[in-house]
Amino acid sequence: MSRPHEVPPSRHIAFDRLHNFRDLGGYRSADGRTVVNGVLYRSDNLAKLEGADWEKFLGLGVRTVIDLRYPWEIERRGRVPEAHLFTYANHSIEHRPYDQAEIDPDTDPWRYLADRFAEVAEDGVVEIREAIELIADGPGPTVFHCASGKDRTGLIAAFVLTLLDVPQEEILADFALTELATERLVADWRAAHPGRTLRWPSYGRAPAAVMSLVLADLATRYGSPSAYLTGPVGITPATVARLRERLLTPLPARP
Repeated sequence: MSRPHEVPPSRHIAFDRLHNFRDLGGYRSADGRTVVNGVLYRSDNLAKLEGADWEKFLGLGVRTVIDLRYPWEIERRGRVPEAHLFTYANHSIEHRPYDQAEIDPDTDPWRYLADRFAEVAEDGVVEIREAIELIADGPGPTVFHCASGKDRTGLIAAFVLTLLDVPQEEILADFALTELATERLVADWRAAHPGRTLRWPSYGRAPAAVMSLVLADLATRYGSPSAYLTGPVGITPATVARLRERLLTPLPARP
């Protein structure tokens, strides 16, 4: 049975080759409205789509694809098939690459990841703004993704939900849903790196504790995550209004 504010596993949309494709619909905003289903998705690398998975993806009616990876990742691993079918944009929000497979097992893993998120928040303000503006203004439905659909994707999801005024406990729950995909993410890594040892035992993990640290760090530095987004990132009130109009159910009519 789901605990209060816990999102059920059914939020995942099942694919054979994608492990972390999720609908962001269903979350409640502070004003009582709900994020609309079938309008905004988050995912791992869409280059893996083929066959029945590709047909299923097309059936979702996605029109905008936002790729949050480095250009060199796209060159090595590919991008969404037939990218010309979509409004496709590459906004690489991370600027300091690191290898999670090589994280020292003796390191505090959640603090380490939160510190990497802080780097993204500091370095990637332009790309973060561009990604959020495209979610607000591009043709929809929209999907944004990175490699595993975990960290960079998780950060953009948290920022969008913050701007929609979704409670923090729901934002943490959304981040933690990647835990349902961890086993398959690890299996993919082992298959892709048969000659390497996975040093970090928490590879592919995404506990709520990580995002809790990230949001607390932003609150300490900027006053709140919302202040960070409307300050350094430069999200305007007009963009917030368009996000809410596009992604939330309408406000009930006044009697």
